This record gives sequence, structure tokens and C-alpha cells, in this order.
Amino acid sequence: MSGDQLFPFKQNPDFFYLTGIDQEQSILLLYPDCPNKAYREVLFLRQTNEHIAIWEGHKYTKEEASLASGIERVHWLHEYDTILHGIINYAENIYINTNENDRYIHTVPYRDLRMYEALRQKYPLHHYERSAPIMRELRIIKSEIEIELTQKACDITSDAFVRVLKFLKPGATEYEIEAEITHEFLRQRATGHAYSPIIASGKNAIVLHYVDNNQVCNDGDVILFDWAAQYANYNADMSRSVPVNGRFTPRQRAVYNAVLRVMRQATSMIVAGTVWNEYQEEVGRIMTGELIGLGLLDKHDVAKQDAGNPLYKKYFMHGTSHHLGLDVHDFASRYKNFEVGNILTCEPGIYIQEEGLGIRIENNILITPDGNRDLMAGIPVEAEHIEEIMNS
Repeated sequence: MSGDQLFPFKQNPDFFYLTGIDQEQSILLLYPDCPNKAYREVLFLRQTNEHIAIWEGHKYTKEEASLASGIERVHWLHEYDTILHGIINYAENIYINTNENDRYIHTVPYRDLRMYEALRQKYPLHHYERSAPIMRELRIIKSEIEIELTQKACDITSDAFVRVLKFLKPGATEYEIEAEITHEFLRQRATGHAYSPIIASGKNAIVLHYVDNNQVCNDGDVILFDWAAQYANYNADMSRSVPVNGRFTPRQRAVYNAVLRVMRQATSMIVAGTVWNEYQEEVGRIMTGELIGLGLLDKHDVAKQDAGNPLYKKYFMHGTSHHLGLDVHDFASRYKNFEVGNILTCEPGIYIQEEGLGIRIENNILITPDGNRDLMAGIPVEAEHIEEIMNS
């Protein structure tokens, strides 16, 4: 990483969505109305050789790539410039793939931007367009195979969670728990972790993105988990909160059950046609009622609160849902209503600084024509069920 060690390769999700090819230095050229029919859909791959085979291992042959992608026309990467130049002047518009995720701000030009700059210098009079809006519309509606792969990631996550429940006890460390999770993921041929796992015991749970995972889990504490498997590049995203010693205290159980009630009511609203802002506002109202019941908010203060800065955000400061798919926070419009085929998380939480207690519960919800389906319905979530497994 400072010398000759390489970072793990992660395929561009738009490219993977269109091709199913998980190999570096690949290019997809789409030109649906190309006058030369041979070049309407072309996949370009890095050509292997004996040196690459020895140092890096097997790479796709043209035949293997065609079978994996369904693309008949496969060429080696060194042919790209010649083929492109032979057809590009018959087109008026050039669509460039860029990362338009609003959570991403680049400081170093990535490969797509470098390609755009090279094309613009070479072909300055073409019209350049964005492919990202098109991909955003395509990727957000999941196909049957995408749903199956996401369900597999959820199922592996479920097995890892049960394994951890049987392993966890006072004195165990957060990194030992991470090792148990990783073992189960790799044993079941997951691609790996969907994201850096959060294993936050005690007061670590009130740090939303805690990833140090290096502390001892103490008797009497609750540990907040936020981790999940990735399978075939599709991600699950799970949160659970469990007692280190296998039994919730009355206060811990009360907060846990409050979060669970919010999650279930929020889940019922994840259906086609739901409006993002209205959904979040309604979840906020439900959460406010629970926080009043827990003695964390006063109903009289709530009645006088600033509507633009509701009091519940002191204890629940993040959003309730995000889209899920090839990216954990999948590329989608924040201003479009929920649709059939969307997969969204549902993850309310309560974080009480003064008590050093953080509870978050998260499942993955598929919207169907008849309502929704919880892809994590098989993962233990009731406090009694979690305690039963931990004490079995």
C-alpha cells in the first residue's frame, strides 16, 4: 500500500450490474443504434499472459466472459481505442458513467473522469451526457436474481448472528466477536463484510460509526451490532443489540422494546407510494411517543418544540431507511417515492448519552405488489428469543 501491496479490488457497481464481470480494467461499450451491428454491445477485457497468470492467477478468457456476461462481442483492452474511433463519429451523444452518490465527494479524479477528459480532448464537439440518472432508475428496482442474492446475504448474516449469540459472554472482546463473524461469512463463501463491522459494547454503542472493535465486553452492558454479509457483491445490512451476560435489565429491555415497536410500525409504512419526507416525519412522531414513555422527553416540552429541530433527534439522530443493493447505501433519489422492487433498510435507534446505552435494530425490507417482505424475518429480534438462544 506504500510499496507493492495492492488494495483489494472492488468492481464498479454500475459495471457489475450491466455485465456480471468482476475483473479489473474492464470496459463496456454500448451503442444500441450503431450502424455496424457488430459493435452495438462490446466488452473489453485485460488480456492475460504467462506473467499475469503466475503473479495474479486466472483471468477471463473471451469465451468465459461471454458466458458470464451474455455479451457476444468480447475484445482485448488494447483494441478499445481502435474500435471506439471507428464508430464514435457516427454518434452525437456520449454517455459517461460517473459516481453521483451524494455521499461521495472526490478529491482525486477516478478512472471514469480520466476517461471523460481524454474523450473530450479527442472528440471536443460531441455532446457529453450522464449515464448515472439512467443507472439510478435501473438499479433501484431489483430483479428476482438480485432479490435471491440479497436474501442469501441475509441468511448468512442470520447464521453468523446466532453463532455470536452462543459465543458471547462477559470478558469476550469485540475483536473476538468480529473473528467469529468473519469465520462464518467466509465459511459460507460470502464475498466478505458488506461494510466495516460495528461491534460496540457499552458506551461505545452511542458512537454511531464506532469501528475500533478493540474493547472488552463487560457484564451488565448491552452490545450494539451493525454488520452483515456481502454475497456475490450484493449486501445485507443488519443491526441488533444484545445483553453481554444474556439477560436484559428492566431498563435495557424497556428501551429495546421501544425501538422494536418503532421498527415494526416503520416497517409497515415501507410500501409502494410512501413519500420519503412524510415517512421520516411519521417515524419521528412515533419515536417521540416512545421517548416520552421512557421518561427521556417531556410532553409539554414536545408541545413547544421547534418543528424544524424536533426534540427526538437528541436520542435518534439518523435516518430510518436507505436503499440497499450493490452498494450498502444504494444509489437512489431521495426525492422519489418508494416503489415495488425497492429493498430498504429499517433501522431506528435510541442512544442515551447519560446512560451509556445505545440500541439499534435493523432489518432489510423488500417492497412487493402486495405490501412488503422482511428479508431478515428469520433473524432473532424479540428480546426473549435472543435471551433464550444466549442461555441455551
